[in-house]
Amino acid sequence: MSEKKPYGSWKSPITSDLIVAGTAALGEVLAEGENIYWVESRPWENGRSLIVKRTPDGAVTDAIPEGFNSRTTVHEYGGGSFILDQGTIYFSNLADQRIYVQRPGAQPVPLTLTEKLRFADAVLDRKRSRLIAVREDHRTGGRDCINEIVAVQMNPGEGVENGGEVLITGSDFYSSPRLNPSGDRIAWLQWNHPNLPWDGTELWVGKLADDGSVVEREKVAGDVAESILQPEWSPDGLLYFASDRSGWWNLYRRTDIGIESLCERKAEFGGPQWMFRMSVYSFESADRIICAYNELGKWRLAELDVRTRNLKPIPTEYSDIASVRTGPGFVVFIGGSPKAASSVVRVDLKTGVSSVLRKSSFIEPDARYISTPKAIVYPTENGKSAHAFFYAPVNPDYEGLPGERPPLIVISHGGPTSATSTTLKLTVQYWTSRGFGVLDVNYGGSTGYGRAYRERLNGNWGVVDVDDCVNGALHLVALGEADPNRLIIRGGSAGGYTTLAALTFRDVFKAGASYYGICDLEALERDCHKFESQYNRSLIGPYPERKDLYVQRSPIYFTDRLSCPMILFQGLDDRVVPPNQAEMMFDAVKRKGLPVAYVAFEGEQHGFRKAENIKRSLDAELYFYSKVFGFELPEPIQPVVIENIT
Repeated sequence: MSEKKPYGSWKSPITSDLIVAGTAALGEVLAEGENIYWVESRPWENGRSLIVKRTPDGAVTDAIPEGFNSRTTVHEYGGGSFILDQGTIYFSNLADQRIYVQRPGAQPVPLTLTEKLRFADAVLDRKRSRLIAVREDHRTGGRDCINEIVAVQMNPGEGVENGGEVLITGSDFYSSPRLNPSGDRIAWLQWNHPNLPWDGTELWVGKLADDGSVVEREKVAGDVAESILQPEWSPDGLLYFASDRSGWWNLYRRTDIGIESLCERKAEFGGPQWMFRMSVYSFESADRIICAYNELGKWRLAELDVRTRNLKPIPTEYSDIASVRTGPGFVVFIGGSPKAASSVVRVDLKTGVSSVLRKSSFIEPDARYISTPKAIVYPTENGKSAHAFFYAPVNPDYEGLPGERPPLIVISHGGPTSATSTTLKLTVQYWTSRGFGVLDVNYGGSTGYGRAYRERLNGNWGVVDVDDCVNGALHLVALGEADPNRLIIRGGSAGGYTTLAALTFRDVFKAGASYYGICDLEALERDCHKFESQYNRSLIGPYPERKDLYVQRSPIYFTDRLSCPMILFQGLDDRVVPPNQAEMMFDAVKRKGLPVAYVAFEGEQHGFRKAENIKRSLDAELYFYSKVFGFELPEPIQPVVIENIT
């Protein structure tokens, strides 16, 4: 029989120690023959990212030695950190950003020299014994780095003095250099400020001359208002890509007669290119594509016959699918579902049988303590609707007090051009198993619902996202699912900004937690790195012409409107949102006399990777809420210093 106890005070088996003990981040899947590789970021190794290899016999081994970390910081967010060549691995090492080559049985050897050069998204040019990659050159200093596509010789000692030969230059940004099967043509994406890749990109093709230079360049598709993603050459030499020209990222190809649509659908065959080498489709053959697509926040796997244009679902249990790659008779991807944390999954294309090769979490909590998300659509401002996933409190050992409603945590995701998903996240279950409801919001501006939904945030960051989070909370209050006096909002990065803006400009939430959030949009404009340095032009308006908007939407200037407590978390090595943002907000709230706490971590960048810091932040946040809302914790937690609380 369950015990009656106040919501929030329930004892849970899903502890912070459990979460960090065996949880890794998985990504960047590649297949070479029957061998499958991926990148695995391990909190228990201080957030180190390893390349992991699985052979057909099921053996899983670390493919790079201790002391190396496969992670690039091009665009600060990275991705596309390694490439394969018949068992040889080329990878970017985090500490010095040099490309290293590791041949079977040997130690890694550097190919490039200076740490002021960064490389990502490489492909092999075997004809010319070189890699072709995106290079970010920071030798000029400041944020005005130079992005180019370059060639780097594959043999150590050749061409290391300047870090590669420039092939393509002149645009602000590049991604996705891809060679056709015969190695005589190259495709790539490029775009310029103020666009980000989900606003508009251009797809170009050039011929590789005998000396390796790129000639006869031609723009194939894209402009400032069309976002092109993932150009790929098919085995028979046709160029495929995803475009949102219809309002949705759908698949297209270029033929002798022009651009052909392959599958018109109100679904997203793609997502925002925050990181390099995202992959939502892969060729099983010249006529058959294995792809993933997103409808209303749920991903599905399918096969597309390019001759008939028939899209046939491939049944799986996964509602979140990324990094799709094919090998001989199989597809492999990162998959997650409400019942399963992200995993590396292999599906046999003949039998349809799925095999989990690696789980992101080695912990399998009792299903009785897991809250299953419910997709909800609710009314928001201007007669529109917004999307979210609701998790009710679940714990078989407890129920709330008679007449009591649970506290609600509203999560505002980062980006803001991004999305949340229904993949099992133990960090969400940490809260629901303690008696909190959780509303994970895909506010206007999120991806997965078409370009028009994504563009709701244009000019309205700090307005639409805040409205959608507020209205989501009020919707659950109206349904009787949440206590109006214990509404909480939390978020990281851009979600941290939405959190601070909601706490400042609305009077609905009673507490909040900002993880490396933004409080001063003007300061961010001055300090921001190149990739996002003009992001705010579309989200807010041109600066300094519309400085008034930057001030009006910056919480730091309106702390007089604050009336509730907050806790702030920050990595001290963060270059995306510098620590001074959290420090300014902490000082201002402290001066006002509201309860406030600030927890900073040495050695952490944008997003926490170390086990001890992930644990500390979760527990500190719970401790903070227990003091603010006056409930007892079932177990002792290391206290956090809270200013202005009695």
